Amino acid sequence: MTANTDRVTTGIEKVTTGIEKVTAGVRTSAGATDLRTGPWRDATLAPEARADALIAAMTLQEKVSQLFGVWVGASDDGAEVAPFQHDMEEAVALDDLLPYGLGQLTRPFGTAPVDPAVGALSLARTQGRIAGANRFGIPALAHEECLAGFAAWGATAYPVPLSWGATFHPELVREMAAAIGRDMRSVGVHQGLAPVLDVVRDARWGRVEETIGEDPYLVGTVATAYVRGLESAGIVATLKHFAGYSASRAGRNLAPVGMGARERADVILTPFEMAVRESGVRSVMHAYTDTDGIPSAADGPLLTGLLRDTWGFEGTVVADYFGIAFLKTLHGVAGTFGEAAGAALGAGVDVELPTVKTFGGPLTDAIAEGLVPEALVDRAVRRVLVQKAQLGLLDEDWGPVPPALAGATGVDGPVGGGGSSGGNPEGLRGTVRLDTDENRALARRVAEQAVVLLRNDGTLPLPADAPAGAPARIALIGPNADTPTAVLGCYAFPVHVGGQHPETPLGIELPTLYEACAAEFPHSEIVTARGADIDGPDIDGPDSGGFAGAVELARGADLVIVALGDRAGLFGRGTSGEGCDAEDLALPGVQQQLLDALLDAGTPVVVVLLAGRPYALGRAVDEAAAVVQSFFPGEEGTRAIASVLSGRTAPSGRLPVSVPRHPGSQPSTYLAARLGHSSEVSSVDPTPAFGFGHGLTYTAFVWSGLIVECGRASTEGEFTLSCTVRNTGARPGTEVVQVYLHDPVASVVQPVQRLVGYVRLDLDPGRMARVRLTVPADLTSFTGREGHRIVEPGDLELRLSASSTDPRLTARVTLTGPVRTVDHTRRLHMGVATEILTDAP
Repeated sequence: MTANTDRVTTGIEKVTTGIEKVTAGVRTSAGATDLRTGPWRDATLAPEARADALIAAMTLQEKVSQLFGVWVGASDDGAEVAPFQHDMEEAVALDDLLPYGLGQLTRPFGTAPVDPAVGALSLARTQGRIAGANRFGIPALAHEECLAGFAAWGATAYPVPLSWGATFHPELVREMAAAIGRDMRSVGVHQGLAPVLDVVRDARWGRVEETIGEDPYLVGTVATAYVRGLESAGIVATLKHFAGYSASRAGRNLAPVGMGARERADVILTPFEMAVRESGVRSVMHAYTDTDGIPSAADGPLLTGLLRDTWGFEGTVVADYFGIAFLKTLHGVAGTFGEAAGAALGAGVDVELPTVKTFGGPLTDAIAEGLVPEALVDRAVRRVLVQKAQLGLLDEDWGPVPPALAGATGVDGPVGGGGSSGGNPEGLRGTVRLDTDENRALARRVAEQAVVLLRNDGTLPLPADAPAGAPARIALIGPNADTPTAVLGCYAFPVHVGGQHPETPLGIELPTLYEACAAEFPHSEIVTARGADIDGPDIDGPDSGGFAGAVELARGADLVIVALGDRAGLFGRGTSGEGCDAEDLALPGVQQQLLDALLDAGTPVVVVLLAGRPYALGRAVDEAAAVVQSFFPGEEGTRAIASVLSGRTAPSGRLPVSVPRHPGSQPSTYLAARLGHSSEVSSVDPTPAFGFGHGLTYTAFVWSGLIVECGRASTEGEFTLSCTVRNTGARPGTEVVQVYLHDPVASVVQPVQRLVGYVRLDLDPGRMARVRLTVPADLTSFTGREGHRIVEPGDLELRLSASSTDPRLTARVTLTGPVRTVDHTRRLHMGVATEILTDAP
């Protein structure tokens, strides 16, 4: 053991020494004045003062070099990262860039499969080279995707954001984000490109899985919690996509956005405002789309006027990938890449990602020609350098070796020396675990609390531990019944990157639903058939496992579980994901026909959905024995679903998006005005099969005792009300008290109702909770006719509901006094006090 420890210590020393050799070699070859000491190295000074001192000493090219990233991939042999060759841009020559510095490294772990420890070594060697190549010794800031966990090979795949919304549990999401952040920071990553705060406006949009839901308050509270978790681990969180991306016409990716200023302010911007005010977020990413002809990347009133001047945001604004170049190539608002760079920089974009295109030569040329003021570069680089100072990247004692390598084991032979040589990193391989037992347990908790029970005729829960009670024969049918990746969204590494490397193992354990159910129901015989592909035709034929075979299995079983839904992918390679938009909300392919055939077989059918968006389910809404909805629940998702089916886990999820009754009734969300709901003036009925916030349990709750303690308040005041919720069933369960505001008469058209707060209650049988709510008048505010947010006097309803379609108690209250104008300092939350009681109060 001692010999091994000595060998590890020696190995780590060699890692560090190797990086120092690389740094020293580059310093010697740079041939420029070495300015590695100065006030910018003094960690006792404010980051702003350090940045100002550094800017004063930099040339224009050195400043500009801090404003872009380079897309790279870590080397699986421990060598330095290599520029990623992709079809969007030409290759980048690092040797030409590095003497001037580099702002960011794009996705060193998320570009190709690489062992985490070896990838960390590769990144560390590169950081040593970057710091050594420029006069000031400034390393790059490394960023990664983290929409459903750290997007790296072997890292935990957590549920997608739509599942976060389904939990209605911000604190659990914060805990998950902190774990993700710790893993990223341990291997040398500084920034995460999450969360997505886009509010769903049309469920046909392919990126619905990346959103948190269709309600701005739910999105804001859950996203704010995620940011707090990520930032607590020292990772710079990035709000995206600012703003309006999800409101594209017909749900088509990057399509123009035609909403008005009021919808933008009251629906789209609200979650961003909450996160900026409350989370400590340090970065924002602009959206690809244009709103009413103004692309977000060139929208100064949005990126500077609102975000910075009004809300007080002080971090960096980064470009969505290639978004600045799109001002020329897609939007046509710039004639050259220099004009695109000037427009984005002037609007308030600080960093070009993923690689240099417009912020390099085109920008410096435009400055030289007097088309772009150098002051705009100074403004942006100050924000970048302040952030690098906050991250410790300018400190005198900064070193490139990340925390994970300090505990690595088994380094054999030299690993340093410089250049592209990787040395012998095999002793490091396998020493850094990004999918720990603790991570998996957390992923499972999130997945369990995100499962939504939509319908149940009493078939569920299925007895699992009693041979006499369990179904003797279960037919598990469907394209997602035995597919490991059915639980993953499009930004999970095995789908996002791993699909391009089929020879590489998945890197994490992904039990299929078949395997999870076999373990959960050991006394049942489980037979399986695919029945159909996700988006293909009927695969029926001899021994094909198509419709005929599936129906035959169903007729011979005591219960059918049919696993339907999506295949995540990118740009048309899936049925859900970026660029995988849907024409309507019918189940992809022939899945609805398969479902109908199984319903006709006569055996009770439990529908399980592993999907990235809600789908219309046809007859199953009324005829299935049960319907269980999950939104790409991550690596522990199938075990979570199986435990809900057996009742070992009580279902507690609630819908973050409405489930449509008809596939063609989009766009539609519950946040509709009166004429957006069913009416006699249209033949299209958008009424959902299951509304926003809906979710059943295995117990029963009674709501009673509504007391309105203060039912009249001024437009500066608040209402106070309380009620009792009691678990009257025999099982523990979770009830989510959702508070909706209904404003029957307003000066502008309002949604029939909107969520203004919620409370998650976990109650044992016989227990009750007294819930006291303090609702400030500020929560009733909306954007008025003059474009200002106002609180209007008048009569209101506060509906205490189990979902948007299930009000339980209604408090009628009145606001008095003058119309009041409010701003971004208004109160955003109701006050909540709960007391768990044994007996009736």
